[in-house]
Amino acid sequence: MSDAWRGTIGAIGRAELDEMLAGGIVCHLAVIDDHGWPYVVPVWFEWDPAGEVFWIIPREKSAWAGYMARNPRVALTIDTPAPPYRKVAAQGIAEVVETPNVGGRWVEIAGRMAVRYLGPHGPDYLDPTLDKPRWLFRIRPRRLVTWQGVAWYPRYEQ
Repeated sequence: MSDAWRGTIGAIGRAELDEMLAGGIVCHLAVIDDHGWPYVVPVWFEWDPAGEVFWIIPREKSAWAGYMARNPRVALTIDTPAPPYRKVAAQGIAEVVETPNVGGRWVEIAGRMAVRYLGPHGPDYLDPTLDKPRWLFRIRPRRLVTWQGVAWYPRYEQ
């Protein structure tokens, strides 16, 4: 009997990780609200493999952007919804690169995100909103864990 249905088991290699994070998977970002509670929001992101950072671009009035600016400790998860199952979990510090503005560095990154998530309709979504201020955050993971396949992580089998 073959166990091929389990897929590749173990940590995701660097090339596979970069390829996975270049896809259109939504990230779940956890921040700490002003009362000390976790606040989780699905967001678009861009992974910069050269700098090993995540870029996040909230709208000016996103409550969670303010939370992240005031308490930069964050966590994020990115996972595939179907086989081959892959997941990434990270913790890091969010750095405000740009406070809400129109026409900042975020525009180029948002343009790439829009195309990645919406294909050829990315500009149809983004262009009419370029007059709306957005933040730009950089998250440099302090801890990044990956896993793939259908099996228990070795720590659980001890």
